[in-house]
Amino acid sequence: MENADLFRRDRVTILGVLNVTPDSFSDGGRFVHAGGDAPDVSALLAAGRALLAAGADVLDVGGESTRPVGMAPVTVAAELARTQPAIEALAKELGAAISIDTRRAEVAEAALDAGAQIVNDVSGGADPALLRVVARRGARIVLGHLRGDPLTMMRDVAFGDVVAEVGDELAAAIARAEAAGIARERIVADPGIGFGKRMRHSVALLANVAVLREQLGVPLLVGPSRKTFLGELTGEPDPARRDLASHAAGAVALFAGADALRVHDVAGARTAARVALALRGARR
Repeated sequence: MENADLFRRDRVTILGVLNVTPDSFSDGGRFVHAGGDAPDVSALLAAGRALLAAGADVLDVGGESTRPVGMAPVTVAAELARTQPAIEALAKELGAAISIDTRRAEVAEAALDAGAQIVNDVSGGADPALLRVVARRGARIVLGHLRGDPLTMMRDVAFGDVVAEVGDELAAAIARAEAAGIARERIVADPGIGFGKRMRHSVALLANVAVLREQLGVPLLVGPSRKTFLGELTGEPDPARRDLASHAAGAVALFAGADALRVHDVAGARTAARVALALRGARR
């Protein structure tokens, strides 16, 4: 898909997850050689082809696990070793649109050099240097909502009005990005489902996507796929068995006005998206 067609209001953009990590909660270890940081390029290419064939618009490549429990700190060198060769191979062999899931300016720059077009920053541009990289390179950015960092985000979680507070904090992140020189049309917002939120917070955010979309005025991406809160809602402890719940949550968010989904099961998400868009278009 052409870059200009991504995050359009009349369609759903789907990001397929490819984590080049040993410890991500759902697919950790699938695409990294055992005992090191070098990506298993052949496995990555096969998975990338499958995601694209299933309907992914973007391959979202990450080299740092952001799960709050059992996550090991990752150095910049390790993150670069995991992601840069992975993106180079995916861009060269598949010609796909690629996003880099990172909080670090050095990793974002290297990923853009390797062929990525989007920086997916769960920290919402906490590092001003990352914002400057995106601005200078004319890339798109996804600004996620996160208080603290992945290691600390589940400590002392407190919201009075989670929808209002996340909306205001994302608005501030968008303002920082624009001040750094990123054009508004290149900004996407993400309420950070599961990132420093309890189950009730994630549910409230998904139920009120329309409020956030109207307040922020930029495309909204949601990523409930296989998250812990869905396990709490359904009683399913295995992340790989939460796809039905993930698609239900994604469809509700799209019907309410979300523009994009970040998912593991692309085929199911694409089916759910067709239904959600048809219902959204039929509203009076």
